[in-house]
Amino acid sequence: MPSLIDTLSPALDARDLADETRRLFDELAAASRQASPLASECRPPIDVVESEHDFEIVMDVPGVPIDQLRILLTRSTLLVAGQKLPPDSGERADASFHLVERGFGRFARAVRLTGAIDGGRVRASLKAGELRILVPKRQERRGRQFLVPVREE
Repeated sequence: MPSLIDTLSPALDARDLADETRRLFDELAAASRQASPLASECRPPIDVVESEHDFEIVMDVPGVPIDQLRILLTRSTLLVAGQKLPPDSGERADASFHLVERGFGRFARAVRLTGAIDGGRVRASLKAGELRILVPKRQERRGRQFLVPVREE
């Protein structure tokens, strides 16, 4: 199974981010064997929590299979793209909807991270419709003071 996390460099600008998002949507459409990409979009809620040692990004993606998720990491931007496929409408052809609140379609969320991060140790997991991404921080060495011992000779 391919890794959920791809690391890119250098950091993406707005145009590159849009290009990468389009590329990920095309890849997801091909993975789901759709003739055309989903026209609708949804916006899963996301939380970003920062601690002393890492960033944790949590996104609610119920009903999204793991093969419909892509995560890209640049030096300072985490991009999560995916798609939630609608249920097979063939089963409900004789029914009419009274209320539709669940979102279906493709989504992309970008999170800018501040400070030095360790891209090689980023981990993602999907459990019970909750995507958790842990981005460890790298210890920043610039600007730190180092006490230099002086030895008497």
